[in-house]
Amino acid sequence: MNLQLGQIAPDFTQQSTHGEIRFHDWLGDQWGLFFSHPKNFTPVCTTELGEVARLKPEFDRRLVKPIGLSVDAVQAHEDWADDIEQTQGHALNFPMIADVDAGVADLYGMIHPEADPTVTVRSIFVIDPAKKIRLILTYPPSAGRNFQEVLRVIDSLQLTDTQKVSTPVNWFPGERVVISPAISDEAARQKYPQGFETLRPYLRLVQL
Repeated sequence: MNLQLGQIAPDFTQQSTHGEIRFHDWLGDQWGLFFSHPKNFTPVCTTELGEVARLKPEFDRRLVKPIGLSVDAVQAHEDWADDIEQTQGHALNFPMIADVDAGVADLYGMIHPEADPTVTVRSIFVIDPAKKIRLILTYPPSAGRNFQEVLRVIDSLQLTDTQKVSTPVNWFPGERVVISPAISDEAARQKYPQGFETLRPYLRLVQL
């Protein structure tokens, strides 16, 4: 399935390390970080899961619920969790879907036959409270993901959902943002009494 930004994330029911997951019900009114792993007991995935567990308080602060997936069984996930805690120093604190029949992986296009028809690629989907897909990232099996970048994009999405701004290249929270071209200079002066910098008529930067 070729999913795109703005589409509703497909719902599913599948077993996990936290019992049966009904995806949309499990998300509730929060954001979701849904990410897949090629295989259990693999080195890069082990480091990634440990990192998401370490960053769980940061996801919680943003009302984001992480959930992982691979095509291995629940027992294999639980056995792997011991390795993750022992080698990464952080115990799994979010569910891992046991997609044994690859039904969810197929639904989300996580298996790329030209890469390897037996494993999922490193996919990331960020899903908003309306169940819409807001970010899609796909990494090759050999490259570990940067979850600090995922947090950065979530910060951008959550900010720009509430303000008529965009975030420029390499933006981090607290830095200047771009005023929407749809806002006139007059309206911008009223909205941003602290002032803003005009680099070009279409490029105006403001510190919120």
